[in-house]
Amino acid sequence: MPTELSLRPAREDEADAVAAVYLAARREAAMPPGIHPEHEVRAWLAGRLRDDEVWVAETPETQSGRLAAYARMTETWLDDLYVAPEHARQGIGSALLDLVKSRRPDGFCLWVFEMNVPARAFYARHGLVELERTDGEGNEEKAPDVRMAWPGQDPLAFFRGLIDDVDDQLGDLLARRVALTREVQLLKAGGGAEPRDPERERQIAARLAVRAPELGEERLAWIVHAIVSASLDATR
Repeated sequence: MPTELSLRPAREDEADAVAAVYLAARREAAMPPGIHPEHEVRAWLAGRLRDDEVWVAETPETQSGRLAAYARMTETWLDDLYVAPEHARQGIGSALLDLVKSRRPDGFCLWVFEMNVPARAFYARHGLVELERTDGEGNEEKAPDVRMAWPGQDPLAFFRGLIDDVDDQLGDLLARRVALTREVQLLKAGGGAEPRDPERERQIAARLAVRAPELGEERLAWIVHAIVSASLDATR
């Protein structure tokens, strides 16, 4: 790590310097190509400098008007951590990550592309854990990604907080499923169809097993059966 590394909050007039680090680092990283032109990236980062917490890194070797690296965070997410290629492998990324941990002692999450194996290894070395994977449908590049987390000073409270978030989403989804079940049962009653369709329930469990392979189709079949039973009971 550079002995004279300087970490400080970014200024609002440094959007171009921050964007230069972002663009250069992404070009060199194991990441899919960006989909936005450079002028859009600069404009977007200018807005983020106003709304998010952004810290930058400088060294004695950093040229005037340029930055060695930066980190951008919200209250619960580390959205960016990029090091300019010419300053890579000098410990600057580690210093910024330590700073983020000190600024977010209760923990935080981040997304990293699945293909970016070096970044995933870097975060793992610094105590972050991989929580979930997606097929990339939710990001602009449509590339598979991984959610990682640093659980902070109280890991149990951090992970329970994430579980609470999931439970809230499950509650909303279950309420929606009951409403849809009610409409389906009204249609079935008019057409004389049976209230349950075992083959469809099997197909649902198989589809869910693709998204949650650790649970497996057998466990998910039991869960689907319980949800359908409860939904039907609630609509009677």
